[in-house]
Amino acid sequence: MRIELAGRTALVTGSTQGIGAAIAAGLARAGARVALNGRTERRVADAAARLAEEVPGADVVPVAADVTDEDGTARLAEALPEVDVLVNNLGIFGAADPLEITDEEWRRYFEVNVLAAVRLTRLYLPGMMQRGWGRVQYIASDSAVVIPAEMIHYGMSKTALLAVGRGFAKQASGTGVTVNCVIAGPTHTAGVEDFVYQLVDRELPWEEAQRAFMRRHRPQSLLQRLIEPEEIAHMVVYLSSDQASATTGGALRVDGGYVDSILP
Repeated sequence: MRIELAGRTALVTGSTQGIGAAIAAGLARAGARVALNGRTERRVADAAARLAEEVPGADVVPVAADVTDEDGTARLAEALPEVDVLVNNLGIFGAADPLEITDEEWRRYFEVNVLAAVRLTRLYLPGMMQRGWGRVQYIASDSAVVIPAEMIHYGMSKTALLAVGRGFAKQASGTGVTVNCVIAGPTHTAGVEDFVYQLVDRELPWEEAQRAFMRRHRPQSLLQRLIEPEEIAHMVVYLSSDQASATTGGALRVDGGYVDSILP
């Protein structure tokens, strides 16, 4: 399958590292003009330089803006008034004793993981609908379906994204715009390495630590390994394409078989 996104502008939030950076690279390889987003000028500039090296000739638009607040979103809208593909990737996670999560922390997870994506959808979806083409995606998680005991607040936010995606898909019904969620399974990123070492012996070499983590905390994974960010990106690039024109309102799994269900 040849995916061609030339002429399309894509925005990937939280794209200076990890899954977001892999998604940005995948979209750039398909020919899209890619807007990289992060909170600081330095991190965005560094990510843009890495992407230009990884994908020679990539059309990269660095946009430093904190999309978790209205002022940052306004700055983003000024720099990038229209997009064809919106990938809401920004998210935070971490382990915590469920009985010790404060009201403030519950609110922070909702603000960052859910409300920022809602705000950007409100910003860009109307233009997509008016133009008759667009792609909106939310990077969810297996934790939306299989709530981890050590990350209830994170799981809650990702479950909310599934509802948000389905609802906005209905709003875009019949317009040529598709809206989907991608359920990412346990993925190998720098942040996840830190998380793994919160739960297993820090003295273990990474490969042993990864296997111990999967065996003890994610035993239902059929891959029995962490997923690489590029594997998540492949699904996102497909959903961004014309070939995915009949896929909308869905929650598509790239979870390594982690969720023990035939349907999402």
